[in-house]
Amino acid sequence: MPPKPRKKAEDQLLLALACGATVETAARQCGLSTRTVYRRLADPEVRRALHALRGDMVQRTMSTLTAMGAEASRGLLELIKAGTAPAVRLGAIRTVLELGMKLREVVDLEERLAALERLHENDKVGDRRRGTP
Repeated sequence: MPPKPRKKAEDQLLLALACGATVETAARQCGLSTRTVYRRLADPEVRRALHALRGDMVQRTMSTLTAMGAEASRGLLELIKAGTAPAVRLGAIRTVLELGMKLREVVDLEERLAALERLHENDKVGDRRRGTP
């Protein structure tokens, strides 16, 4: 069954907005008035759908970047090897060190957050056993 015209128009509108179009540009692209777009954006369901679409787009982008990570790492490794111009080697070395530090920070924060979440969950379980809300 083909999508309903209104559903298709709303999907196009959400996609335009999720891709960063202004309300005015999205309205023009979808053949709507800006007033109609603002009215639709006032609907909590439409805002939730837009938020979900943006989240999905970010997730897909992250997946693509993750898939590219190994190849990028090999590329940096090649740039660090002897025989590469010193300025290029220095830039590659700086990049590796900076990214390594950032990755370490992220992993550390994720571990600490997970520990806090476990602690919080254990506190909630203890409260339930004691009959405390």
